[in-house]
Amino acid sequence: MKKNLYLYILAGVSLFIFTVGTAYLILGWIGGKNPLIPGSTTSPTAQVTNRRSKIDPNLPRTEICPLNGAKYSKPEKDIWEKRRPLAVMIENHQESRPVSGLSSADIIYEAVAEGGITRFMGIFYCGISALNETLAPVRSARIYYTQTVPEYDALYNHVGGAGRCEDPTVDERAKALCYISRNKIKDMDQFGLDFRACHRLTNRLDHDVAYEHTMACYTDELYKVAEKRGWTNVDANNKNVAWDKNFVPWKFKDEAATTGQAATSIKFDFWSSDKDYSVEWQFDSTANAYKRLNGGTASLDLNTNEQLQAKNVVIQFVKETGPVDEHKHILYEVIGKGKMILFQDGKAFTGTWSKASATGRTKYLLDNGQEVKFNRGQIWIEWIPAGNTVEYN
Repeated sequence: MKKNLYLYILAGVSLFIFTVGTAYLILGWIGGKNPLIPGSTTSPTAQVTNRRSKIDPNLPRTEICPLNGAKYSKPEKDIWEKRRPLAVMIENHQESRPVSGLSSADIIYEAVAEGGITRFMGIFYCGISALNETLAPVRSARIYYTQTVPEYDALYNHVGGAGRCEDPTVDERAKALCYISRNKIKDMDQFGLDFRACHRLTNRLDHDVAYEHTMACYTDELYKVAEKRGWTNVDANNKNVAWDKNFVPWKFKDEAATTGQAATSIKFDFWSSDKDYSVEWQFDSTANAYKRLNGGTASLDLNTNEQLQAKNVVIQFVKETGPVDEHKHILYEVIGKGKMILFQDGKAFTGTWSKASATGRTKYLLDNGQEVKFNRGQIWIEWIPAGNTVEYN
């Protein structure tokens, strides 16, 4: 009799656990999140979150971000001052859109990665201080991005990349992984990270995509890994040198009416052979920002379900070489000098750019010789082949 009572109790407890567990999973998926995978979603709208979830958004914004001049609250600065910038490779393949997390980047670089398909490198620092942002899809490194990472002494998050030192099939000039190793870049290659920092998020979008388009990484977890490796705001492995010891901030200005050629619509190709990667920027006078379209469609951030926009758009003309090997790697000369066009406040300004070395700061000068002053907010830098046409009016 007592044995039967124990069996009934055990069965009841098991049923209770099963019921509660099932309900938890169902409610999680109904709400758009897989409770077994941090940050995962099952629909494009489910990732819309409180953009300042850790910090009271009503606090006064008195602190200036050294990367793009945007203003944040004191608690946000207290967070970013204990870190260093994070550079993350995010792809732009048509199948992988919309991306996740780019709206939180302070600065974004864009160039062709292969076959006319562009790839982004977001520089994240101030804009993610109040967030544990999902960044996706994270993809592989390319040499011209690795030659820009040292400008910020940043953590570099990517999934593998072009060319180890010993790989005979990759042109020496294109060996991104070799460059990372030889130049002691603070490497956050996904292959060396745990599941919490990066993992495959196969249900991020509402449609199936190829496996290579599914890697997601999480900013707070990446910073935890960096801290364990001694890469905080200082480099514990290099005499505690601060990341910004030699960093030279750009100049910034408050938004105001400026004189210049009107430029409320901007259009250009990276490679004219593939219009899916043609870019348009449309000026929104209310926001005093340019809103992005790709292949004729609004570019969205899946985390916010809002169109990507930038306070400043820089067209940086760079020399293109390639393909240079059997993998069809392309080279872009981001160290050197060339022409540029700055778009801000609905106006266009021509000038030049220069970068003396990988660790040297890229400088932007107007035709009158004055250094560019960026509007406070996101800066988007487009590396396009020298000689390409940019239409604006």
